[in-house]
Amino acid sequence: MTAISNLEFKRPIWQTAIILTLGFWLSASLVLDWVIMPSLYLSGMMSQAGFTTAGYTIFWNFNRMELLSAAVVLTGALALSKIRYHWRIGSIVLSVLLLTIAMLDTYFLTPQMCAIGVQLNLFEAAAAIPSTMNLLHGSYWVLEILKLVVGGTLLTWCWREQF
Repeated sequence: MTAISNLEFKRPIWQTAIILTLGFWLSASLVLDWVIMPSLYLSGMMSQAGFTTAGYTIFWNFNRMELLSAAVVLTGALALSKIRYHWRIGSIVLSVLLLTIAMLDTYFLTPQMCAIGVQLNLFEAAAAIPSTMNLLHGSYWVLEILKLVVGGTLLTWCWREQF
């Protein structure tokens, strides 16, 4: 019984914060990208006039959560670089890359996609999807894949304590 009670938690608090934040962020991204958005698409909501407004509301909230998560991960990586002897400079670079991806999603892609998708004339029939929208969707998916790879790499490094 004493062997169990002498067990200590060896990870610094910032490393635990990075692990929990990345786990939450990456799993929320997967749920949004592979459950919520395909469900809305398959239910026919993308052909509705209010889809752009609904999409913007969903992504506005999610993008702010991404910015907060990226800030926590970067702060944790910077804090660990000061308290750990064998830290990796790559962890800071990957954290900055995650913050850059979150900022691109928040301040460039989401507003651009919503501006292109909004229907300003209620009397016109819905037009075909513009080619720039397809380009923006492609950019979004490239950034999402990059975010998952970078976040997964950083999560693996943190879990294995290779900072």
